[in-house]
Amino acid sequence: MTDHLRVDLSHSRFEEVDFSRSRFHNVYFRDTVIRGAWLERVEIDGYLEDVTVNGVEIGPLVEAELDRRDPDRALVRPTGAEGFRQAWDVVGRRWEVAVQRARALPEDLLHERVDGEWSFVETLRHLVFATDAWVLRAVLGDPAPYHPLGLAHTEMPADTPGVPHEGAVRPSLEEVLAVRAGRVATVAQVLRELTDDRLDAMTAPVLEPGYPEPGPHPLRRCLGAVVSEEWMHREYAERDLAHLERRST
Repeated sequence: MTDHLRVDLSHSRFEEVDFSRSRFHNVYFRDTVIRGAWLERVEIDGYLEDVTVNGVEIGPLVEAELDRRDPDRALVRPTGAEGFRQAWDVVGRRWEVAVQRARALPEDLLHERVDGEWSFVETLRHLVFATDAWVLRAVLGDPAPYHPLGLAHTEMPADTPGVPHEGAVRPSLEEVLAVRAGRVATVAQVLRELTDDRLDAMTAPVLEPGYPEPGPHPLRRCLGAVVSEEWMHREYAERDLAHLERRST
């Protein structure tokens, strides 16, 4: 297998190319045309917008089916302040179930990556970082709130000021949950004080370097990022927990 890591292949042409048994992670297919393709036993997991397959725009169809399978999905697309509070309750409830499943497994499995994705503990560490970035920094104005156990997304440049990149550390599940509990409580407090008028305002600017970038940010964007991260990474974690549970038994 040939690895193409952080390579710009935009404006390329592929003809009579065999991609069998290939894997694509964090790839972008904007304004891409694929014709004459043969898709068989293909798994695609990603963001869909204006995606047409054989003349049919599939994004709305996929979203409707996912909402049918899990009605909670509609609740984590909030529009008003009360909706954000309800969304936070939903993700909290769903994470409690996931953590209970994780606690039933041997600790070593919680540090194991399934199919190259983050381990369960790494996923929780990333959510600590997401809260630090989008709530403690962007909303509450702390220029460098990052906990050392937080884990930034893998695409972030290693020289981003103040951002922890300690991927090799191996904290226990309970250590990470203890840090996370404080972050979850902070978000809940922000949401308790949230109003619809405030939701459409900009945050006070943070001028120091870090992530997200310096400057003001739409409050709706910041809180939406945290809710979305919590929901999506819980889905990924439960998908991988199912694999680990099968192995454990």
